[in-house]
Amino acid sequence: MPKEQAQQPATEKSKEVKIIAKQVFTLSDIEKNPRALKLLYIINNMGVISEKALQYLLYYMKESGVDFKYAFTTIGGAPSSRELLNEILSLKYVGLIESLPNRKIVLTGLGKEFLAGRLNALSEEEKNLLNKALGEVKPRIVPIDAEVDIKLKRQSRR
Repeated sequence: MPKEQAQQPATEKSKEVKIIAKQVFTLSDIEKNPRALKLLYIINNMGVISEKALQYLLYYMKESGVDFKYAFTTIGGAPSSRELLNEILSLKYVGLIESLPNRKIVLTGLGKEFLAGRLNALSEEEKNLLNKALGEVKPRIVPIDAEVDIKLKRQSRR
């Protein structure tokens, strides 16, 4: 008869996958980012704007001298910025902006409160410069925003 071995306590490593949730972006990260605060200010002043129109808006503002330091590439005459899209995504992630069903973005209630509490981070000179540039560029953006609406209506009819 074989000898029985003394049973030892199981010290095996678990093979379970352990998921640890960690926020990639937090409100404090956004608060430390002056470019994101300016972007929130622009979205707030525009009210409701499509992502496409926002890209054109910031591209035209860059041409007129107000540079947000986003790197734009133009493909077929349409400006595009991966940095800007990532910034928009991070603002959506923390709940400061949201996408409406018509593919437009707008500040949420949290976004409005967040911006109102941090408007003092933007100087009056910066606000005036942004407002002036918005006034100059906004007429060029309205048709682009309307184009997004028309395309969406066409798609919904199909």
